[in-house]
Formats: sequence, C-alpha cells, structure tokens
Amino acid sequence: VAEKLNYRPSAIATSLRTGKTRSIGLIVEDISNQFFADLARVIEDAARSIDYRVFYCSTGGNDERSEELINSLLQANVDGFIITPTENLEEKIDLLLKLKKPVVLVDRYFPEQVVSHVVMDNYEASNSATKFLISKGCKNIAVVNNTSGMIQMKLREDGYRDALKEEGLYNESLVLHVDYDSSEESKIDNILSFFKRNTDIDAVLFLANYMGLAGLQAFRKMKIRIPEDISVISFDDHDSFKLHTPTITVIAQPIENIAVKSIQMLMSQMTDMDKFTVEKILEKGKLIIRESV
Repeated sequence: VAEKLNYRPSAIATSLRTGKTRSIGLIVEDISNQFFADLARVIEDAARSIDYRVFYCSTGGNDERSEELINSLLQANVDGFIITPTENLEEKIDLLLKLKKPVVLVDRYFPEQVVSHVVMDNYEASNSATKFLISKGCKNIAVVNNTSGMIQMKLREDGYRDALKEEGLYNESLVLHVDYDSSEESKIDNILSFFKRNTDIDAVLFLANYMGLAGLQAFRKMKIRIPEDISVISFDDHDSFKLHTPTITVIAQPIENIAVKSIQMLMSQMTDMDKFTVEKILEKGKLIIRESV
C-alpha cells in the first residue's frame, strides 16, 4: 500500500520522535579541490555503510561563510559535524562543544582547543621531503606557502626550515608567501616574479597542490625545465601531477585513513557523548617519488 501510494517517511517527523536525523554535516574548504573531493567521497562511503547521509558544504576559506554553514546545519539538526576549520572558526567550534554536538576536525585544528581531530603529520612530511631534496644534491631550496596562518601550513613550513637549518642551508629569502584569497593568475604572477628574482633556486617545495599547479604554470611561462633546472615537490596529489611531463613528486595525504577514522571518532561521540574521550590522531603522509626530482 505504501508503494502504491508513493508514501515516503518524513525524516523531520522521525527526527522529532528519535532525536536523530541519521545525517552528518561535512564542511570542507573547497570541494572542487581534489584532496577535499577525495576525502568527501571516502567519508560518504563510510557514512553510507552505517546508514548515514552526508551534507556537503564548502567554505572557500571564508570565516563568515563557515559560520553560516554551521548555523544552517544546526537548524537541519544533523547528528554530527566533520569540519575543516577556517582561520577564525575556533569560537564557533567552542559553541558546538558547549551544545554537546559531536565534532571531529580534519586536515587542521586549533592547538589550544580540546576537540577530536585527525590530521596528517605535516611537520614530518615536510621535513622528510626537504631532506630528500638535500640528499639529491639540492642546496638552494625554496618553499611556497600561503598567508592563512593555519596550523597545518605553519607545521609544513617549520619542517622545511628545520631540515635546512640542520644542514646550514636555510635562507629566509627563499620563502614565498602568496595571498590565500588571491586569484590563480595573481598567484602565478607572484611565483613568476619570485623565481625571476632568485635565479639560483635549484628546488622548490609547494605546501599545497593549488600552489604547485600555479607554480608549474609559472615555470612554463619562464621556460624553466623540470628537473634539469629545478626539482619540484608538492603537497597533496592531483591528477594533473600524474599527467604532467615530467610527472610531479608529491607528498600524498592518507585520505582513506583520515576519512575512516574521522567517521569512527564521530560515531563514538554520537553513540555516547558523555563517555567519549577526545582523540588527537596523527597519520603519516607518503612521499611518492616521480620524475620531477
């Protein structure tokens, strides 16, 4: 009879009775970025396996947008949140914790905040990649970071700097910070100007894939050959890095481990919010060596 009448249960009515919507709010920086798209896909698969649906949202790195999305998901009464936080979202996450809403942070976190998170060991990954470049004979190694100031970007730069300082090779003038909110064309121009000023650079570490992609375009304009003129490593794998000639060496995040553990940690909270313990998990990245070094 239900089928004949095209009856569908009301999720809103069910949630009023059970207090649960069997839904999760997933807030990431940019769903068009391959890292976040891959992360979302694995989270959705893991959530589906336990009969949960996922609402996707992208912040674009904007704090106000992030707060609006959290408010919207609160109104939708999602059972839990998996969040890639923006720079000034700490207070809003504190509010979720006060409301006793299950929350797990991924990719980044706030050092002083007592909240569960699962992230890559960014310091170790960057430190190891820089040491790999040094072992290949590179001495003037540049780094391209953004201006966000988020903990994961700071740790990546720290790992790079410390590896070079150990060998007495650190040169502050080979550090470039590009404006996170600038256009791709502006990022390309900034990178191009930086490498024109520093012609002795023999290797570069890009601390995010979108900066790596901008860098490759800048090198093409300058007719810089990879790896003959410069060795290249970028954080976060991307299909373009595999298709580029030569293929680009990357530090790949353990996306599947991060996604599955974030769901497991969230389920622990959703099952018994009063008894769960805060978990802080570091996953090791993987240096995938290709032709660009």
